[in-house]
Amino acid sequence: MHSIPDLFIVGTDTGVGKSVVSLLLMQLFFAKGYHPFYLKPFQTGCTDPHDEDSDARFIYAHTNALKGRNPSESVIYCYPEAKAPFIAAMKSGARIDLGVVRDAVKAKRERHSPLVVEGAGGLLVPVTREALMVDVVKELACRPLLVARAGLGTINHTLLSIEALRHRKLEPLGVIFVEPAPEPEDWDLVKENIEAIRIHGDIRVGGLICGLSDFDKPPPPAYTAFENLLGK
Repeated sequence: MHSIPDLFIVGTDTGVGKSVVSLLLMQLFFAKGYHPFYLKPFQTGCTDPHDEDSDARFIYAHTNALKGRNPSESVIYCYPEAKAPFIAAMKSGARIDLGVVRDAVKAKRERHSPLVVEGAGGLLVPVTREALMVDVVKELACRPLLVARAGLGTINHTLLSIEALRHRKLEPLGVIFVEPAPEPEDWDLVKENIEAIRIHGDIRVGGLICGLSDFDKPPPPAYTAFENLLGK
């Protein structure tokens, strides 16, 4: 790996595996000698960054270089309602200021590279009254990396997400597929999905990440999909 762009981990939907992808990237970057920083600008569905459902807590708990550090340093806005950031903030009587997010990213860029920024939900999830998640990706000038489910239905969701990015002149680095089980029930279906998205999306597909039994020490093949996109 050489120069790595700041990455914004975006999903075709909620619960597709963005946090697992973010974790593997952080582990890989530290192992390669980089000085990365994980940022979760909008965390919903938990009371604070130390909550059991906090994505930052998950990343810090399983990244050796971050163990013992405070996950709050990676979260800007946190709301208990498991809803789109705009709605979760409104339910809490608050509002999200993208200027605060922009300033935080600028500050982190002065000391860390690359940044791994994890979104919330899909690309068209509202973040403020005016902005969707995809607008935040563009605002922060990060390279989007698309995370998608491996199974049935992913072709439509993934191609729509690619279209939403390109409509705003954002070219994704590629697509990573995530299968929560140790292996897919139907390998042929997964291979067909990957090929369809590669052809019809005219996009690079890094590969498939299957369910991990040990988040602290994933097997080397778990990182192959990223090396396919970023180089070794």
